Amino acid sequence: MTATPARHGPPLSRPVAGDVVGFALRWDGGSLWISGDTVLFRGLREVAERLHVDVAVLHLGGVRFPVTGPLRYSMTGRQAARLAARLDAPIVVPVHFEGWSHFVQGRAAVERELARAPDDVRRRFRWLPMGEPVEVGTA
Repeated sequence: MTATPARHGPPLSRPVAGDVVGFALRWDGGSLWISGDTVLFRGLREVAERLHVDVAVLHLGGVRFPVTGPLRYSMTGRQAARLAARLDAPIVVPVHFEGWSHFVQGRAAVERELARAPDDVRRRFRWLPMGEPVEVGTA
């Protein structure tokens, strides 16, 4: 397991939003990357360049808070598509997009943004049913 960079908000937001981290797990025959609560930033692009990822679990939701206006604290569907295009992961699992009032983009909004992504990127996304075990493989 390796910690990977994450940033829960715009530049200089750490004193307010706190520290966050992602995780890359590797085992014989596979790898998984969990982005953590993060926006798209240079650190994530570096993860995409440096790590081979079989399955990427991306925290979405486009989180915003009324007190901070238009600033985002997690990725949007558009950002997830941009990141997925850089990753070599054949499977991308969106999580962390529903259930809290500060999530601005639920599944429907994320899907609308993914619909504009290239076919090869869009086909990688796998929506998992809540509360049901699912085997996710690269085959």
